[in-house]
Amino acid sequence: MTMPEGLTNHLGQAVTSVCHCWRLTRADGAVSGHTDHDRSLVVDGTTFEPESGLSASEARASLGLSVDTVDVEGPLSSERIRDVDIAAGLYDNAKVETFLVNWMEPQHFALLRTATIGKITRSGQRFVAELESATHALDQPYGRYIGRACDAELGDQRCGVALAQPQFSGSGTVTAHTAPDMLTVSGLAGFEPGWFTHGTLSWTSGARAGCSERITDHRRDGSGVMLVLAPSSGAPMVVGDAFSIRAGCDKAFATCKAKFANALNFRGFPHLPGNDAGYSYVTEGGVFDGKPVVP
Repeated sequence: MTMPEGLTNHLGQAVTSVCHCWRLTRADGAVSGHTDHDRSLVVDGTTFEPESGLSASEARASLGLSVDTVDVEGPLSSERIRDVDIAAGLYDNAKVETFLVNWMEPQHFALLRTATIGKITRSGQRFVAELESATHALDQPYGRYIGRACDAELGDQRCGVALAQPQFSGSGTVTAHTAPDMLTVSGLAGFEPGWFTHGTLSWTSGARAGCSERITDHRRDGSGVMLVLAPSSGAPMVVGDAFSIRAGCDKAFATCKAKFANALNFRGFPHLPGNDAGYSYVTEGGVFDGKPVVP
């Protein structure tokens, strides 16, 4: 990192007027600025707000490929950082740029580090965000695992299923909310029970509009069609909220063939023998005709 000449000269003085600024860029492109100074600053074209009251722990920069971290703490009172947005995952993997700024002359600043938000913990009306250095991207699994289940996401480029087709998508409205993650809905009466299990639900109206949920169960009982969502936090769901929905897949080869007619694009290894077959031995009455283990 190279300090600009103006900031370097200022840091060489007996008395300095520096502060930290943090620019957050969320995955959806929203940008916000926060500073530990007591007034707003405009730095590098971004306005950094003081009311967020962010403060940072001691930072370190290590040699090698170890992941360096620094914690940023602040209240949930800012209009820019809300508890419901954190719960909805809008700040997951957001980019955070940390600046050292001369608040007397904001044009003199230096970019100290660029990191991404990792773990976020909340306590009362405060949050602590762990900022991970760029080397954390090296600590990720790359390549594929060899297994019987498909490792593609339904509808992505590797899968190839067009989920926009009427038989794989639908829309509806919440008619009852009987449990935290259990909904009774309308609009899905024409689909077989289980058709949307493991699928996704995207809210098109209400407090959660724009958010998506994973469906763990789709069934029908005496009260109508019911959807069970994966546990989540955020704004409450209410009667009248509208949604769109996409079919689900359990990643099995049989489902890929029967439900989606997409066996040629199956991204797993369904005929792979398991450990039981690998360590077995020939026995009388066994079938050894060379046919696939999974039809």
